[in-house]
Amino acid sequence: RPHRPPRRSTSGDPHAPVAGDAAGWSMEERLYNQVWGMFEDLARTVAAYRSAVDFAESRQEQELDQVLSDPRTRVGPVADAARKEAGDKHARLVEQARAVLDRDVAQLAAESEVVEPALPPAFAGWDSPVWQAYQVPMEVPMAMRLGDLSLTESEAAGLRIPMLVRLPMERGLWIDSGREQGTADASLADADELRRRAAIAGTAIAARLAAVYPVGDFTLHVIDPAGTAAPALAPFVDSGVLAEPPAAGAAGVARTLERLTQRVDLVQMAVRSGAADALPPDLDTAEQLLIVHDFPHGFDDRAVTQLRYLADEGPSVGVNLMLIADREDARAYGPVLDPLWRALLRVTPVASGHLADPWVGHAWTYEPSVAPDHSQVIPQVLGKVAAARRVYGH
Repeated sequence: RPHRPPRRSTSGDPHAPVAGDAAGWSMEERLYNQVWGMFEDLARTVAAYRSAVDFAESRQEQELDQVLSDPRTRVGPVADAARKEAGDKHARLVEQARAVLDRDVAQLAAESEVVEPALPPAFAGWDSPVWQAYQVPMEVPMAMRLGDLSLTESEAAGLRIPMLVRLPMERGLWIDSGREQGTADASLADADELRRRAAIAGTAIAARLAAVYPVGDFTLHVIDPAGTAAPALAPFVDSGVLAEPPAAGAAGVARTLERLTQRVDLVQMAVRSGAADALPPDLDTAEQLLIVHDFPHGFDDRAVTQLRYLADEGPSVGVNLMLIADREDARAYGPVLDPLWRALLRVTPVASGHLADPWVGHAWTYEPSVAPDHSQVIPQVLGKVAAARRVYGH
């Protein structure tokens, strides 16, 4: 890597990348750390390139200012020679910085080509062959893939880094189905198309969660008040992974939220009092995910309050929220909902540059991890999940 020399590969080439070439007790942990290392390396090498270009431009401006500030060198052959020399220095510095960037990005691209095929299902893209041999796991993985991150094409040459989030998730998700400002693709400015893509992205994330948890360790709930997400939810309904059909209408919204808020209350009380054994025997202690489509349709003030409560208090006791919504649809609530939006990690159904890394603060383009068009991988995986649950009585 640009900042950490790789170990010697089995081929004997000291520069050849190796999958799992990072610290960790297991291959899963080593791959997780390697992916984060690639993420950090790309962030820092691009930051170094941008800094070098800024320095070259600043130096050129200073040298040109010196030429222009002296009446004797402002015009004529001396001025022309000084401008040319400043321009040549600028070009050399940028060329040197570009060579270093291209070298580092090429190294990371080669590493990505080795690492990507070695990723386990929780980390792998939906187009990975690893899903063809999928079996329901016996243990919860340390993380899962939420999507892909990239920088500008001109700097990173299309290199994508998996965006891995630790499990269990520490906060819920907001899949923003609103229209991005300045969208170049006209088809992505269509509100219905964005909602459709948001529903597909939500299904892909929820399907991965269902697939990477052991039998009995994950329960999915869905609120779809008007039934608009039925096509995207079909894999869940058809496979039988859902314990009950998606909640519809205001009554379904109220019933589902009441049940989950009661669960959060009970588990919180048990944890605080150290009396986990006192929980009702019929309480589902598995990790819970509630998917809410078309918020705030079907929500009254009480339901909105309960949703805010789940977003704030749920993750600490195993209840997470996935809100698929356009913030504009809820503008009537004004600042009352600001804490809700802030509590959730915002992702988008289409490529969007809105996430910042923790090292240098680049604006990264996020793209959701969805199945290829016409692929049956998600229905097939969910079918295996449902079959395993039937075998083990869940």
